[in-house]
Amino acid sequence: MANRSAAVLVAGSWGTALAAVLARNGCRVRLWTRNLAQAEEINVKRTNSRFLGDVTLPQGLLATASMEEALTGAEAVVFVAPSAAMREVARAAAPYLSSSALCLHATKGFETGTLKRMTTVLAEELGRPESELAVLSGPSHAEEVVRKLPTTVVVASRSLTVAQQAQDWFMNTNFRVYTNDDVTGVEVAGAIKNIIALGAGLSDGLGFGDNAKAALITRGLAEISRLGEAMGAGPLTFAGLAGVGDLIVTCTSKHSRNWRAGSLLATGLALGEVLERMGMVVEGVRTTQAANQLAQDYGVPMPITEQLYRVLFEGKSPQQAVEALMGRDRTHERREA
Repeated sequence: MANRSAAVLVAGSWGTALAAVLARNGCRVRLWTRNLAQAEEINVKRTNSRFLGDVTLPQGLLATASMEEALTGAEAVVFVAPSAAMREVARAAAPYLSSSALCLHATKGFETGTLKRMTTVLAEELGRPESELAVLSGPSHAEEVVRKLPTTVVVASRSLTVAQQAQDWFMNTNFRVYTNDDVTGVEVAGAIKNIIALGAGLSDGLGFGDNAKAALITRGLAEISRLGEAMGAGPLTFAGLAGVGDLIVTCTSKHSRNWRAGSLLATGLALGEVLERMGMVVEGVRTTQAANQLAQDYGVPMPITEQLYRVLFEGKSPQQAVEALMGRDRTHERREA
């Protein structure tokens, strides 16, 4: 991949980390941001301090506030916009995209309102079939990836050729990439695990201990699998990197935004105050709204998601939510929630 050109949209923590991976693989990378001051900091100081502290970014990575400059000549384009902004960013990018450019995304969420997966949003805005697109996901905190700590992810596409192309762009000795053909499973797993991480942060913030968190993660995985399979995903995906792998790291790591947001909620802060303190997108909040509606649409029981929805948007206390979960009717582990 040496001397090839790639673009990454946008310059948040994960977008910057993936841009760094590509630059270290010898690619010329243009990282797009709306923020001129952020672009200048990246280009002059070689840092993105708001999102990644004092980590020095590789020289092959340059930032720009011009979409046209970012995409001109790009042979691979990685969309890492927040789910709420993905359609807007894709629409702005479409006029400058080469028809031969590899396109993939690394965003974990659903579109608000339509409840569409990010691959579907990209396909609509870029005028491409979903089979020509890919998604990168898995247990991969940006703070560790940018420091070249060992990380393993999965890239999924309905086309094995597209998946392998994406694998070739990113693979190196610090960043191992597997391929998968279950796009729906990978996207659903990546989105819903953020909800369970919010719950894990709440549980830890309330001092409920390791037993409670282990149960939350395990039953959370059951909810992810049920919804994913109802939407057409393969069950084995949820036992892989995009499923249980990402779920574990997001529910247990100090780097997890969703875990931190949940722990702040446990202190009694209102959701608006929590989001203001975070200062970054917390995808699990929007995803809770989407997943709660998807559960109803598909007739899938998702009691953890339902209770978190009530905490986030209906004023229910975390303690009451736990009591509701623990007081549910008895059932069989493998047959129902």
